[in-house]
Amino acid sequence: MFIVSEDTCKKLVGRADAFKAVEAVFAAMAKGDAYNFPVIREAIGHADALYGFKSGFDRSGLVLGLKSGGYWPGNAAKGLTNHQSTVFLFDADTGQLKALVGGNYLTAVRTAAASAVSIAHLARRDAKVLGMVGAGHQAAFQLRAAAEQRSFEKVVAWNFHPEMLPGLAGVAEEIGLPFEAVERERLGAEADVIVSITSAHEPLMMREWVKPGTHIACMGTDTKGKQELDPALVAAATLFTDEIAQSVTIGELQHAIAACLVREEAITPIGAVINGTHPGRTSDDEITLFDGTGVGLQDLAVASAAVELAQQSGEATEIAI
Repeated sequence: MFIVSEDTCKKLVGRADAFKAVEAVFAAMAKGDAYNFPVIREAIGHADALYGFKSGFDRSGLVLGLKSGGYWPGNAAKGLTNHQSTVFLFDADTGQLKALVGGNYLTAVRTAAASAVSIAHLARRDAKVLGMVGAGHQAAFQLRAAAEQRSFEKVVAWNFHPEMLPGLAGVAEEIGLPFEAVERERLGAEADVIVSITSAHEPLMMREWVKPGTHIACMGTDTKGKQELDPALVAAATLFTDEIAQSVTIGELQHAIAACLVREEAITPIGAVINGTHPGRTSDDEITLFDGTGVGLQDLAVASAAVELAQQSGEATEIAI
């Protein structure tokens, strides 16, 4: 069995590696070659923690495993990351444990890769302004990954807590993009691509604020009750997601579905666009929306890439069990 640590994952797994792995597994899902198992997510009654499992099997890549972990809200005060996870990979031929992989960094980079894949396949080619809704830990990963998909000339951003925006401004400066903190109405009026990455439970972006032709990657809604967008905005968009079953139950589309503004049949897996069986964007005026709920197969894909890279570089620790 191999062990690949958090530090090794950070050192070896770049944005391009994560993009390639996530794009491939989305394509495999759309073909029916990979599938996620039911998600388990529970409040454990201790430390206000949420704990659970995401798992699945990619038959095309023979990647089998699970991510175990959750959210401990008190960790920040202890100098730890609130989100904690570990990925377990198993040999698909024998069921033996194949690898233990640190999952914290990989969760962040795979989430950013998912929105980047959506931008690559759905945003207008002439997109110039990137809008960021949210400025937490994950937002920096999102900004770096999104910026590589189009020739953006500017970043506009909004956050519940404005004092956090200078950190995101520093990331924009690092990659050479002008940055401006704006109100949400202006963000919607200017942005050609919007990435929302918050833990909100109410609409942050309204239909009337978003201009025609915008692509929205909604990445924060992954639990029943969470919400980032006005359901009317969702209903006005052409809809794509990582997995339809999650999108309508715990993703951003749960609210539009519940309000009978959207039918499940109107939602397309992003893998169908990757595979060429769906055209994706069909006009420059079309609003496209990607509901990134986060699936276990994303974690397994990037973890498998991490193991392969660590083995190639000699940085995977092998132990007998």
